Parts: sequence; structure tokens; C-alpha cells
Amino acid sequence: MKKTTALRQMLSGSDIHVAPGVYDGMTARLAEQAGFKLIYASGGAIARSCGFPDIGMLSFSEVLHRLEQMVEVTQVPIIADADTGFGNAINVSRTVKAFERAGVAALHLEDQTFPKRCGHLNDKSLVSTQEMVHKIRVAKDSQTDPDFTLIARTDAIAVEGFDAAMERSHAYLAAGADVIFVEAPETVEQIELIAKHIKQPKLINMFHSGKTPLVSKDRLQALGYKFIIIPSDLQRATIHACQHTLRTILEQGDSGSIAEQMVSFAERERIINTQAYLDLDLGY
Repeated sequence: MKKTTALRQMLSGSDIHVAPGVYDGMTARLAEQAGFKLIYASGGAIARSCGFPDIGMLSFSEVLHRLEQMVEVTQVPIIADADTGFGNAINVSRTVKAFERAGVAALHLEDQTFPKRCGHLNDKSLVSTQEMVHKIRVAKDSQTDPDFTLIARTDAIAVEGFDAAMERSHAYLAAGADVIFVEAPETVEQIELIAKHIKQPKLINMFHSGKTPLVSKDRLQALGYKFIIIPSDLQRATIHACQHTLRTILEQGDSGSIAEQMVSFAERERIINTQAYLDLDLGY
């Protein structure tokens, strides 16, 4: 089954699906091996893995290269963060075509101005509803796979208020978006009101210490949300583990005292599937 079709089946089913945020081939492999049936390629996490903040500094080609790596080493559908489409409607068309060719199952476009910034940072700004509607129509027209899923994100709560976010969401759905992603609701009441006002499929961003309060998976499912993305938790855990290991090596000269906190050499090679690659070299 195509990955795009698999995602469409998730969209039409009754379950809610959690997608952890990954940022390279290794973390994509780990998420799949952990049992997740859906992965989120976080633009913010990809940027930070390159050493830059999530403020629109990475280019289209840099993000695309990461997506290609993730798709190559996994079998589950991937939702890709396409930011603003990396520019105007012309850029959106190219982004959709390239992301689809890369093999992701879905992408989300947001209504911030370019360059954008993390949805949980302050001082965001938006394009007009009319411009975003045009981008969505161009994105739909640029698809070749009818099962490819277009997710429209609005950051309007922080800029124009909750009511404007609902108006934009309905306009984006009317333009052809398959799923709505209202970024950074600030209260449980807002999360519930989004579900009340928008009956179509919805995605929500859930992570600890952001602007949005944590709500249980079961409650979100009851409210009608289809997808939960958790963009940065894996990266934040990785940062903590790296800092701890680096301190130990700096102080002690090696990592022997924390060996039990690390995977073994053999386990690392199993995760990366080294033997299967080596076996390919034995066939001549």
C-alpha cells in the first residue's frame, strides 16, 4: 500500500494517531522501531539539529534532503513540515511537487509571513487570508497523487485572536485543505472550541512546556482530533542525554561510568541495520 493511501485510511478511520517529531534518518528509524505508525518530520527540529533556531533560516533544499533520508530508511507515512512553502505561491507549487516526489505522505503549510518562526514564539505575523487561500489552491493543483494529504496550519490565535483563527480555518478548508491545524491554542477551552467549530479532520500540536496545555490522547480523540504531533520532545531528550554524556567524558576522560545509559556497539549497529547492507555486498 502506498504511504499516502495508508495515511488517508488513518484519516478516514475512527482512531486518533500520534506522530513523534523526528529530524534525521536515525530518529525516524527509532520512531518506527518503537512501534509508531506515523512520523512527523519537524521543521523546527530539523533546523535545530543543524544548529539554527526555528525562525525560517533553513532553505527548501536543506529540508528536502532530510526528508529524503527519512523516507529512504522507513516504511511508515511521514507528515512533513513545509513551513510557509518557502516563499510565495510559486514556491509552494515547487515545494508540494518536490515533497511528494520525495515520498512523504502529507505536508502542512502555514499562514505566517516568510521567513516564519516557531509557532510557540512571540511576535509572529501573518499573510492575508486571501493570500493563504491562494497558496492552498495552488498546493492542491500541484499534487499528482490524489491521496496526498494537505494540512493547513493557522497561527492566527496569537496574532489576530481566536475568532479570526476559526474564520481562517473555514476559509482554508473551503479552498481545499484536507486537515486543519490550529497552532498554539492557549487553554483547554480553546482546544474544545476548535473541535466545536471545526468538524472536519484536525491536527493538534502537543508538547510539554509550550503555550498549549497538555490534554490526554483519549480526550482529544473524543473531541474529534485525528492527529497529534509531538514535534520536539525526542530532540529535547536527546539534547539532555548528550549534555550528560559530554559532561562525563569531560570530567572523567571516558564514558565507562555511564555505559549502562547508552546502547551497546552491537545494538547501535542493529538499529541501523548494518548487517543487511553488508549482506548486499556478498552477492558477487
